[in-house]
Amino acid sequence: MRRLLSIVLLVILAAAGTGFWWISQSLGLSTPVVDLSIEPGTSPRGVAQDAVDAGVQTSPQLLYWWFRLSGQARQIKAGSYELQGDVTPRGLLSKLVRGEEALRAVTLVEGLNFKQFRHLLSKADQLVQDTQGLTPDLIMQKLDRPGVPPEGRFYPDTYTYTKGSSDLAVLKRALRAMDRHLDAAWQLRQSNSPLKTPDQLLTLASIIEKETGLASDRPMVAAVFTNRLRIGMMLQTDPSVIYGLGDKFDGNLHRRDLQTDTPWNTYTRTGLPPTPISMPGKASLLAAAQPAKSRALYFVSRGDGSSQFSETLDAHNHAVGQYQLGQ
Repeated sequence: MRRLLSIVLLVILAAAGTGFWWISQSLGLSTPVVDLSIEPGTSPRGVAQDAVDAGVQTSPQLLYWWFRLSGQARQIKAGSYELQGDVTPRGLLSKLVRGEEALRAVTLVEGLNFKQFRHLLSKADQLVQDTQGLTPDLIMQKLDRPGVPPEGRFYPDTYTYTKGSSDLAVLKRALRAMDRHLDAAWQLRQSNSPLKTPDQLLTLASIIEKETGLASDRPMVAAVFTNRLRIGMMLQTDPSVIYGLGDKFDGNLHRRDLQTDTPWNTYTRTGLPPTPISMPGKASLLAAAQPAKSRALYFVSRGDGSSQFSETLDAHNHAVGQYQLGQ
């Protein structure tokens, strides 16, 4: 009897030793990169089988028993994973338990419009194009904002996502992010601001975003437009005119363009345009809420990215002659 127990003990120890050796050895992969997708609710046995089906070259039973014996089988998280290199059973389980999903990223840049945002999303790696072929109105309906124009509503930032995510999911995150940043800016607005609603602040911020060449000029650019709004003076901002031209804009703004009336032509209409003209970032939102204390009504580019600000038309004309006409 004692001899039998000794043999059983030796077999157990040998098996344990083999197991410890196996969990530290590299698993073969059928391709350099194996994509493993685990759906919510998948059992540990199902995870092991999914891994083998995806291209992990081992026994699904062996992998399953390793999950079981580790005591972490129920901690495996659903998600999209990439396996590559010398992944071991121990490393695989650690990745699945930690939920280290394969992430991609797309950067939505300040100053772009909704059409340009959609183009960036259409080129994003492994992002499912659920909005393909949808009109802007339909997209906003799917985002639970029916009747809301999409322009300006999505916060420019870098968004990470898992392989196979929907572009609608990224847009929803960007929409909510803009809601938060717009609300924060609105709460900080100056008491004497001529802006009556958060939507007006968003529209002004979108113009500031397009008109600013130097980041430090934003509060002064905001002051010019705020001062004009306060006295009922036309904003006369070229980016808004260009936005209203849409595909008709040929890359050069002509005198006839300034005279062609559209809802966004701030040379023919007073006040703010009906919608934002771009996606403003945080700095432009804050500048719209808290413009610089200045009586400036005009500005002109110095040619180096910065602007010259003036309180009177005579001073502005002099600046135009100096910086634009070389007089």
